[in-house]
Amino acid sequence: MAMQYVLTGFTQDLGCRVFGFARIEEDRTRTEFTVRADLALSRRYLIPMQELPLLCRNFLARREDLGQIRAVIFSEDEMRLYATNCATAKQAAANKRKPAHRPVSGNLGAAWRGHTRQDPAHAPAATQISPGLNDTEDIAAAAGADAGRGSMRND
Repeated sequence: MAMQYVLTGFTQDLGCRVFGFARIEEDRTRTEFTVRADLALSRRYLIPMQELPLLCRNFLARREDLGQIRAVIFSEDEMRLYATNCATAKQAAANKRKPAHRPVSGNLGAAWRGHTRQDPAHAPAATQISPGLNDTEDIAAAAGADAGRGSMRND
């Protein structure tokens, strides 16, 4: 069994979150450590608050040069590295995604809408308007015929 770091708690100190960890050795001895993370920097690099404890634990696990040091700082360089790795992974995932495909035809969904596109060869013939008449003349003639009939009622 290798060394493990276990989160023991955290405190808030002047805009920083201070995480407490216990390093458990193979012989089960425990050594206490603290990792300080600046919250303003974590917001600048878009690091969610929930990810800070795990990032700090991984930071401790990577550091083999701690010696007698029991308090370390999760630096801006570490945060920048994390943000860069996240952006690279996000871009790789976006590049891996399949492009959106276009609908097979322009008639997509017509069946459930209740109408279909007509083939010009099978479309019904257009009605013919008598030559020499237009819509305005037709309306005027119809209005004149109605006016000539008049109402025969006497009220």
